[in-house]
Amino acid sequence: MLIQVENVSKVIKGNVVIDHVSAEFQSGKVFGLRGINGSGKTMLMRLISGLIYPTEGRITVDGKILGKELAFPENTGILIENPAFLDNYSGFANLKLLASIQDKIDDEQIYATLDRVGLEPKNRKKFKKYSLGMKQKLGIAGAVMEKPKLLILDEPANALDEEGIERLKRIVQEEKERGALIVLSCHDSALLNEMADVIYLIENGRLRTQEEDAG
Repeated sequence: MLIQVENVSKVIKGNVVIDHVSAEFQSGKVFGLRGINGSGKTMLMRLISGLIYPTEGRITVDGKILGKELAFPENTGILIENPAFLDNYSGFANLKLLASIQDKIDDEQIYATLDRVGLEPKNRKKFKKYSLGMKQKLGIAGAVMEKPKLLILDEPANALDEEGIERLKRIVQEEKERGALIVLSCHDSALLNEMADVIYLIENGRLRTQEEDAG
C-alpha cells in the first residue's frame, strides 16, 4: 500500500489545522508523528484514514483519490483518541460485535488478540469497569485483530504500564513484519524513536521530517 498526501490543507471553522502538508507512507514501515497537543497529529491521522477529507490538496491510496474514487483506505485498523466501546459489554463481546461487520475472524482469533494485548480473553468484566489501561489495550486489540493493511494508532501508549508498553512495541514490530503500513503518534520521544522507522514532526499543522529538524 502507498498513501500519498499531496499539498493537503484542512480548514475547520476558519482555522487552518493542516497547512499544505505533503508526505508519503508505504507498507512495511512504521511512520511516527511527533508534536504537542493541537499540532495537527490527530487531524492528519483522520485525513489519512478517510474519516475526514481535505479542504485543499488530495490524498491517494494506491493511486485512488480518497473522497472521490475511494471512501476509505481498504482494510484499515484505527485507534484514534479514546477507545469507544459499549459500556455494558465485556471486552470479548465488544470485539465480537466489531468483528461481525466484516465477518473475517472467528472467536478463537478474538481470544488470541485479547491475550496478545495482555487482557484476560474470557474475563466477563464490563467495559465500563475497565481501568484506563485495560480500555487502551482493548482499543489496540480492536485495531489489530483483523490484520489490517493500514494501522493507525493515535497515542497507543497512553495509560499503559511498563508491561503494556513492551507488548505494544512487540505488536508494532510484528505488524510491520507482516507488511502493514503503520502510522502512530506518541508523546514519549524515546519510545517513538524505538518504534518508528521514519518520524515526522508536526507544528501548527505543518510537517517536516526529524532529519530536517536536526539539520
